[in-house]
Amino acid sequence: MIYLRKAEERGHANHGWLESWHTFSFASYHDANFMGFSALRVINEDVVAGGQGFGTHPHKDMEILTYVLSGTVEHQDSMGNKEQIPAGEFQIMSAGTGVRHSEYNASSSEPLHLYQIWIIPERTGIEPRYAQRRFPDVKGRQFVLTPDARDGSLKVFQDMTLSRWVLSAGEKDEVAIETGRRVWVQVVKGEIRVNGETARTSDAFAVWDEASVTLEASSDAEVLLFDLPPV
Repeated sequence: MIYLRKAEERGHANHGWLESWHTFSFASYHDANFMGFSALRVINEDVVAGGQGFGTHPHKDMEILTYVLSGTVEHQDSMGNKEQIPAGEFQIMSAGTGVRHSEYNASSSEPLHLYQIWIIPERTGIEPRYAQRRFPDVKGRQFVLTPDARDGSLKVFQDMTLSRWVLSAGEKDEVAIETGRRVWVQVVKGEIRVNGETARTSDAFAVWDEASVTLEASSDAEVLLFDLPPV
């Protein structure tokens, strides 16, 4: 089964300084059919105005991934980290037993565009931790998150992997799906076909009860592919 989650069907909030699109129920947006997908709880696509951001706030028992598409995030947290996350970098934070942090647009004039993704951890009470990484601009598949930090990826406390796929127009690739597992494909940019279904920038696919996923790029494209545990 494959379901297309179109970008324009997501929840949307415009706070003036922040424009946000919610793939799953979040804040004042509630849809009983989109409460999450397997271990995925939040996929928010945010555009933050210059000089603005999220003030210090708490998190607990959640794996929080930020992927910066353009601009730079200025991050500060209660673990003592004060970092900048420029476009192209991924940041993972395990909230675990509890952490407070703030995230601001480092530019006073240019907008910041990012994905923030929340993953439910395999267990509660994990010691909070922070890591960020820029991955080489390679073609094809590249692991971003894995439980064992394989191939230089960032560690995630969940039975899942996140891979980044960069495909040129006309390229095609396939990945097998283990029985019972679920796959989420988030289109970061470009146009692709997944098992014959077309998706464009900011669209996504939920996939289950399929033996494999075939990705075909109709244009130069980038996707995030989550291989997730059975429900």
